[in-house]
Amino acid sequence: MIQSMTGYGKAVVTYGEKKICVEIKSLNSKSLDLSTRMAPLYREKEMEIRQLIAAKLERGKVDFTIWIEKDAGADATPVNAALVENYYRQLKDIAARTGIPEPQDWFATLLRMPDVLTKTEQETLDEGEWEAVRMAIGDAMARLMDFRRQEGEALQRKFAEKISNISALLAAIEPYEKQRVEKIKARITEGLKAIPEVEYDKNRLEQELIYYIEKLDISEEKQRLANHLKYFSETMDEGHGQGKKLGFIAQEMGREINTTGSKSNNAEMQNLVVKMKDELEQIKEQVLNVL
Repeated sequence: MIQSMTGYGKAVVTYGEKKICVEIKSLNSKSLDLSTRMAPLYREKEMEIRQLIAAKLERGKVDFTIWIEKDAGADATPVNAALVENYYRQLKDIAARTGIPEPQDWFATLLRMPDVLTKTEQETLDEGEWEAVRMAIGDAMARLMDFRRQEGEALQRKFAEKISNISALLAAIEPYEKQRVEKIKARITEGLKAIPEVEYDKNRLEQELIYYIEKLDISEEKQRLANHLKYFSETMDEGHGQGKKLGFIAQEMGREINTTGSKSNNAEMQNLVVKMKDELEQIKEQVLNVL
């Protein structure tokens, strides 16, 4: 079963007063294109996080985000009470010695003073928290992989439908192909009869007709296209990681359909070829999303 490169996964774990949130989104890309945004506390683990993601996701344009949510009370910036008292005494002393009026709103004045509301402690990442983060990353990637599998199943059903449609259109060409040969013979013969003064060698005419018809013969193109359709279906069943291969097969299918169209000097056949091209174009658009 094939997988899509489109996916989304989110996981949340709680560690102490923190809620650690991990979000991973992926779209199609020729290779792994990973961009990360993370809380400063986890930046020291960025290379390890990248390795974890690369080992699982293989290909795709991947956006990885990790952030921390804290309780409002736990995250409030503490007031440095000792520093506030120190500033208060100094300002009172200066006002007394200089005669400058004391401020009417002491709190507003003191809270604007340097470092009164500045956090000085530095958080460190302990092993327990890192294990919680690894768990969240693993859960988010598992959800994204489930999303990719579901999308892959939908793509495979769509591809199977399109392959079946092309096969049916290919089979529908055959009656017109036989009629076309007879029409070519009749048209050339009637054209020669319309010019009575022209003499021609019937054996030579038959040889030229055979040569002309062989140039318009599409038997090989039909056989190769049928083989490509079968190969495409077999490749889908091989599992994930076949996206590029399916893209190459679709290109080869396009070559045979185009050659068939160029040889189809018949309106009905050309209409069927146009429909095959439309079905194939839809395959080509979606095969870019296959992992």
